[in-house]
Amino acid sequence: MEPNDAPSALTVLSEDERLFRDSVARFADARIRPLVREMDERAAIPQDLVEGLFDLGVMGIEVPEALGGAGARFFHAILAVEEISAVDPAVAVLVDIHNTLVVKALLRWGSAAQRERYLPALATHTVGAYALSEAGAGSDAFSLAARAVADGEGYVLNGRKLWISNAGEAGLFIVFANADPQAGHRGITAFLVDRGTPGFTVGRKEDKVGVRASSTCELLLEDCRLPASQVLGRPGQGYTIAIELLNEGRIGIGAQMTGLARGAYRHAIQYARERRQFGRPIAEFQLVRAQLARMAADIEAARLLVYNAARLCEAGRSFVTESAISKLFAAEAAERVTSAAINVYGGCGFVRDFPVEKYWRDAKIGQIYEGTTNIQLLTIAKQLLGERR
Repeated sequence: MEPNDAPSALTVLSEDERLFRDSVARFADARIRPLVREMDERAAIPQDLVEGLFDLGVMGIEVPEALGGAGARFFHAILAVEEISAVDPAVAVLVDIHNTLVVKALLRWGSAAQRERYLPALATHTVGAYALSEAGAGSDAFSLAARAVADGEGYVLNGRKLWISNAGEAGLFIVFANADPQAGHRGITAFLVDRGTPGFTVGRKEDKVGVRASSTCELLLEDCRLPASQVLGRPGQGYTIAIELLNEGRIGIGAQMTGLARGAYRHAIQYARERRQFGRPIAEFQLVRAQLARMAADIEAARLLVYNAARLCEAGRSFVTESAISKLFAAEAAERVTSAAINVYGGCGFVRDFPVEKYWRDAKIGQIYEGTTNIQLLTIAKQLLGERR
């Protein structure tokens, strides 16, 4: 039995969840898998594949049907990210950030006018990006140098954002800047910035080790003028928006790492059945079986943690600790599983003609973005010790 079919209570899906998961898995196998090598080499996702994701409905999972979306739930987004990650984690990054950060932000904090303007586009043709990080604001995410100065009926933004996923494809960006530096993090404000806005430029694209097809770019703000209507939520509410979004986004990263590990595991177990040494398949050797067993255990534990955090989030219960734990464990498990998959392949695992080395490269980012491993440990400790801030 493969980890995808584990019968644990927390991983039991309802009929609609199972049907949704299976439809995404079929799409990933038919439309994404043939392009994985090419996308990795070119460091780009083809536009027709992006359009296919919109057609599938996975870019507007929580958007109400009346606004062109699927009208589904957060848990469906987690399932989509996991299934796509099992084939190509880079494509899953596009889907994850779009749903768990951008769409979620507009659903929760967008005004009626903002939701009506942007959600139909996000559900059908426009990719979203989330721009928080800067050169001096990584783990210390709120030491923002980007400034927003009130000017008449709007704001003028200046600054530089780094490591912004989806920037190459996005038509809408949620950009965080400090509108009141004297107030510290309480001055941070979130803005909705359309691609093509004067003074806003998508800059250099990073040449990454893993998830290469997922675009990661710098953003330049040079006297970028925005009307007050482009403020998301209230002025000074950006800190709260960012924190709450990242708490949910970490569950998405956990799902990405779980799916990624599953993909590597499936290749490893198939290869172990086919590869013969000393006259028999290597899957018959005790030490290889032990490696496969540990991989399966890691995957099942990661999925349990991710699904538990997602269910708590959907139920409106506290999930901050569970979110951090799920990302922490899933990211570390993904690195272990993908490394073990290379070991199962032996020398073949170390060359690009075989699939597992890419999963290994893709896994590393899980311990870095949306909160490093150290940040997750600090978050968990603070929660356990009652230090809520």
